[in-house]
Amino acid sequence: MHPIQPRPISSSGSLTRVMRSSGVLAAVALTALAATSTATATATPAHSPAHGTGHPTSRIPFTEATVTADRSEPGTYTVAWSAPGVRRVAIRTDEGRTVASGGAHGRVTVRGLPAGADRQWFDLVPSRGGSLRLADRLIKLDGTVNFRDAGGYRTADGHWVTMGAVYRSDALDKLTAADLAKLRRLGIGTDIDLRMESERGKDPDRVPQGTSYVVADVLAGSGTFTSMPRTAAEAVAMMTEGEKFMVSGDSAKSAYTDVFSRIGAARGQRGVLFHCTAGKDRTGWANAALLTALGVPRATVMDDYLASNDYRAEADAAALAALPPEQAAVYKPLLDVRPEYLNSGFAEVEEKFGSFRTYEKRALGLDARELRELRRELLVG
Repeated sequence: MHPIQPRPISSSGSLTRVMRSSGVLAAVALTALAATSTATATATPAHSPAHGTGHPTSRIPFTEATVTADRSEPGTYTVAWSAPGVRRVAIRTDEGRTVASGGAHGRVTVRGLPAGADRQWFDLVPSRGGSLRLADRLIKLDGTVNFRDAGGYRTADGHWVTMGAVYRSDALDKLTAADLAKLRRLGIGTDIDLRMESERGKDPDRVPQGTSYVVADVLAGSGTFTSMPRTAAEAVAMMTEGEKFMVSGDSAKSAYTDVFSRIGAARGQRGVLFHCTAGKDRTGWANAALLTALGVPRATVMDDYLASNDYRAEADAAALAALPPEQAAVYKPLLDVRPEYLNSGFAEVEEKFGSFRTYEKRALGLDARELRELRRELLVG
């Protein structure tokens, strides 16, 4: 979604535009306003991750590893890692060319790689143990700001969530022809739309030809939100209540069950994408639930959730700049992701289900066999 250009507006239309950016309450806010104002790569294609099918591999010795693209210097990447007990780590590109190396712990900058590549993959190859294949998490598109890989994280027991299999995003209605071509090359096979009917009708998804489109409406029929917040405190309360609904609401449980079912059905053959409007609340809980089911530590899950603040910073700042200061203060909590929001979701899991494992079984339909299969498909090492 392109950043909203700031301009002074005092009509209810300005609130609609700001609320469209707010994530979990975007659709709900639009509905409330209507009452008053008539309202990368997949596991198999070229450039896909090694071991993308999740079959057993040699134990991966890396405890930390990231790839970060330099947005100001295309073709430049920072690769950082930690692999205790390993003497040497080689950094290789898709072509098998070694572009950097180091010891057990390292941080290197690699320059001069193709600036126009759809996605630059790196193999981190240790002197012993299994290699790790990573890319920058963000998928750079003209029509989105928060389209990113759901993987690339380490689990508590030392496995890694494969990249290039599951993606999360904000709205897809502004994808360009070039964006669609890129997603087709990256092998996006299923697009799961978590938005409400009003959002889908107003801003329908654009997806590559051959991509399956699936509606999994998290807030369908929800009467949880009936009015707009008048204070920042009310806005925070709306966000935490919204997070709770995403855990225990009937439509939410049905929608997220469908998400997990579609991910499982893909079996590493083509990429699965789920998204909402801002890619941070409905989408944020979907990815938090997925990573938790795969065994990723809660702190890492929180970091992934909060990363939307960074990816959406420019768009959110522009949206708030379009409002008078007193209104901006009220609506900023709706644009943010905050620890208390996600924590309220996990607290709801404990209160309503007793444990996350019970939530997986009763709310997401994941029995022990299906959970093992999911981990087999999406974890390496």
